[in-house]
Amino acid sequence: MNLGKRVRLNRLFAHPSGRFCSVAVDHFIGYQAGLPEGLRDLPAALRAIVAAGPDAVTMHKGVALSCWGAHAGKVPLILQTIIGRPDDSADESLATPEDAVRLGADAVATAAFVRGPTEAAHMRRAADAVRAAEAWEMPVVLHVYPRSYQGEKVEVSYQPEDIAWAVRCAIELGVDIIKVPYCGDVKSYAQIVRACPCPIVAAGGPKTNHLEEALEVARSVVASGAKGMTIGRNIWGDAHIEQNLQAFKAVLHQPAGAR
Repeated sequence: MNLGKRVRLNRLFAHPSGRFCSVAVDHFIGYQAGLPEGLRDLPAALRAIVAAGPDAVTMHKGVALSCWGAHAGKVPLILQTIIGRPDDSADESLATPEDAVRLGADAVATAAFVRGPTEAAHMRRAADAVRAAEAWEMPVVLHVYPRSYQGEKVEVSYQPEDIAWAVRCAIELGVDIIKVPYCGDVKSYAQIVRACPCPIVAAGGPKTNHLEEALEVARSVVASGAKGMTIGRNIWGDAHIEQNLQAFKAVLHQPAGAR
């Protein structure tokens, strides 16, 4: 690994715990759910997020250009480069690693939906992103989601074997960080983490009814040995953005073995 990539990765994993508590605000086209209530006022949401000191924030290029200037250099930026949906009704690249360099980002994110007839196409696009990022020493975070098919309905699978398959697909692509859903079982997730040669961070998942439910997932993620989480809806999904993020940081950055 060359120095430029090492510098950027060190900024992302700068906390003494060695783990990563980041926030994603790239929830729009890919979710087909209208405007997320907590992100209707993006400048206000970002102010609250940055005030709580996450390890990074993931966003699209336009949001970075229009909303991130006031926070530039305070928190690492991860540039989301695609919009995609599990059913492939959206699958487009919106930014490049060169854009990430120009914006001062510390990593680029891309996504792949595996299992199903378009699995190879998703992997090829992610491989193209890895190749393009190499020229800029830009780390690549792959958001990889296994799919399940129920007739015409396509959903993300949380089955351990499907999560393991998704992680293996990401390994084959040569990405630097793998973001994948938590499978719901600490022992199974720990087995997946141990077998992976690069850092795994868990996806924050859907909005829970109570914050404590989401924090319990975070505790399980820490217990599994994973390198942290990237959380969206369970941070900005209600009015208590700063408090929610502080609660996740307390869990994800706790000493090893603490509960």
